[in-house]
Amino acid sequence: MPGMTAYNTNAGRINEVKGEILAHAIPLEVLALGTHPKQMPKNQGDNITYRRYLPYGATTTNVNTQNRPSVNAAAHIIQEGVTPTADQLTPVDVNVKQIQYGCLYSYTDKAAELYEDDIPEEMKIQTGERMALVREMVRYGTMKACTNVQYSGGSSRATVDEAISLIQLRRMSRTLKANHAKKPRKMLAASANYDTYAVEASFLVFVHTDAESDVRDLPGFIPCAKYGQKMPICEEEIGSCEEFRFILSPELAPYAGSGAAVGTTGLLDVATSGNIDVYPFIVAAQDAVYDVALRGLNSLDPYHIPHSKRDKADPGGQRGYVGANFWSAVLIVNGGWMGVIEAGVANLA
Repeated sequence: MPGMTAYNTNAGRINEVKGEILAHAIPLEVLALGTHPKQMPKNQGDNITYRRYLPYGATTTNVNTQNRPSVNAAAHIIQEGVTPTADQLTPVDVNVKQIQYGCLYSYTDKAAELYEDDIPEEMKIQTGERMALVREMVRYGTMKACTNVQYSGGSSRATVDEAISLIQLRRMSRTLKANHAKKPRKMLAASANYDTYAVEASFLVFVHTDAESDVRDLPGFIPCAKYGQKMPICEEEIGSCEEFRFILSPELAPYAGSGAAVGTTGLLDVATSGNIDVYPFIVAAQDAVYDVALRGLNSLDPYHIPHSKRDKADPGGQRGYVGANFWSAVLIVNGGWMGVIEAGVANLA
């Protein structure tokens, strides 16, 4: 405007406000609910072998024959004064080897002493969350590789062309019950110990969050909000249907583009490969999977070597480290007591 005087203002010294540390994704651990925790003693080697004896009449042909006893009553009639022929027990051994997992972050004395953020503390948080995800992926890799598999709408992963259905769940239930599988009645408490708490007997189903819509559409589905006296197992449980309780996690990734052609199925294909993404629905009964940890559940060994600790390798105290290690082994000890239903999920587009 005419007559306005222009003023020159000195530039600010900093002109920046320190904002808060932004939230980030935190991985979920849910699969431990479907395992039986076991402790492995220290200094006893890196292998552990579990053994069970087959019930009479069962065979080692596959996971669906090892827990199906069979007897003929007439064959057990004994004659007066005649010693029956002695039978022998058949052992089945299951072996697993402990593997060590770990991660490591490093920082400098400059980052620790001059930066406005507490870098070492953030590294500690990231280490704990990262190793929790590693532990969950160890479980997931073992459990989804179960050999007791059913395919929704097909006879193999490559032919899967349907979403989860009640009839598919009932087929899995029939198989598990024929194998004398028991529904879990106790859950591991949500703390770093071996305490348990009682739950209503049900098979547990673990699957990716993408499948939530299909699960909620199952006939007779009951959301957790309508449980009444029944308590959810964890925050990630969304509800139940007949004898199944569903627990969802975004960590349980599908086999991308591994199913049949999408065509007119209306099923999801995130990678737009033209083929359906196949999601493992892990159905767990009691004592099917062992989660073996060295020294028990608290086997995660986090550490922080501060930059101020001087030694021959770092005489100037210029480097600090944050990391964690743990030993773990997860194995299916009774393959007939769990199963996997591989299915697609609705596109919702």
